[in-house]
Amino acid sequence: MTTPLHTLRAGVIGTGFIAPVHIEALKRLGVQVTAVCGSTGAARECAAQWGIPEVYGDYDYRGLLASPSVDVVHITSPNKAHVEQALAALAAGKHVVCEKPLGMTSEETSAVVAAVKKGGAKGPVFAVNYMCRFFPAVLQMRAMIARGDLGQIIHVQGHFFQDWLLQETDFNWRVLSSEGGKLRAVGDIGTHWMDAVSFILGARATSVFAHLETFHKTRRRPQGSVQTFAKVDPESMVSYKVDTEDFGSVLMKFGKAKHGYVSGVHANASISQVAAGWKCDAMIGIYGTKGSVQWNFQDPNEIRVGRRDEPNQILQRGTAGFSEDVAGFTDYPGGHPEGFSDAHKMHYRAVYEHIVSGKKTAGLFATAADGHHEVELCEAILKSSQTQSWVRVETAGARGGAA
Repeated sequence: MTTPLHTLRAGVIGTGFIAPVHIEALKRLGVQVTAVCGSTGAARECAAQWGIPEVYGDYDYRGLLASPSVDVVHITSPNKAHVEQALAALAAGKHVVCEKPLGMTSEETSAVVAAVKKGGAKGPVFAVNYMCRFFPAVLQMRAMIARGDLGQIIHVQGHFFQDWLLQETDFNWRVLSSEGGKLRAVGDIGTHWMDAVSFILGARATSVFAHLETFHKTRRRPQGSVQTFAKVDPESMVSYKVDTEDFGSVLMKFGKAKHGYVSGVHANASISQVAAGWKCDAMIGIYGTKGSVQWNFQDPNEIRVGRRDEPNQILQRGTAGFSEDVAGFTDYPGGHPEGFSDAHKMHYRAVYEHIVSGKKTAGLFATAADGHHEVELCEAILKSSQTQSWVRVETAGARGGAA
């Protein structure tokens, strides 16, 4: 008999935009959220809103980790805190779901990979929250490619566009390299696109050529902290120099996949957080010798299939051609939309089932090694933009194949 997920108890570090997304998804799965950590006021408010019994104010994440009522830790804090908190959680014997990026540098994230490896087969489960893997459409495209439905893959193209940092008065801690890392648009949303493509292809990026730009060389910010997507009075703002990119173009070459339909595939992506009118527009197009598939984050329940000598198709989730391959990752019938929050739910379900099964289920979620690779990939992209040359992605990427 399978151990029910509600026997596991979760603690959440952080109270910003993404924390309630984690909490809501966990509650939909029946998982008990027993503890929350953050600034004292925000943690108390979050706990009161969601009925969370244990509150750890003043950012006392070590207190949360010491709680016997927490089995799995969800790290939703700013990027610069991820590695420190992840290492502490692993040392405390807790399973971990960490927001992306895994860390600020590959030197940092390699320590997390080592800590997970040290735990061995009986050690804690560690997942990085690249939740785009768990949109049914992404899983469907992965199955189609692995089966050879599209033939040999020729190239991939797409984009991830947002506009929430379009104005010089738009501010968030991610704009500051000291808080979020040296890459902002590519590191924040571009890595979602790159991880999803890597997952679909079954291969990692091995080399990159990139061009990054900062349109707003100077921005204005509030005198204090601000929540993601919050509006602030411009009159209360001060100027500062921007040291992260607003947009960029990235070319990638991928390694060889085990199924044989992907080898040396070329990909190009445009990433922007200053694309007026586009709130969260992520598009992936994959083109092979037998056909192509296209999918958009803002229209998540459809896949467009292209053929040269046959009529094109629009496949809808829950209908023929878009159902059997994703049966375990969709809960509602066709015509009943599933989207962003459902992908989070499916991701955490996969992680928690992996935990209760003793790691016997398929590990489709992004691992610490995958998170480390994405940071390496970002470092290669930054170097490429600075040198205007192709740069090889080190260690994990150089081995090819997706973990």
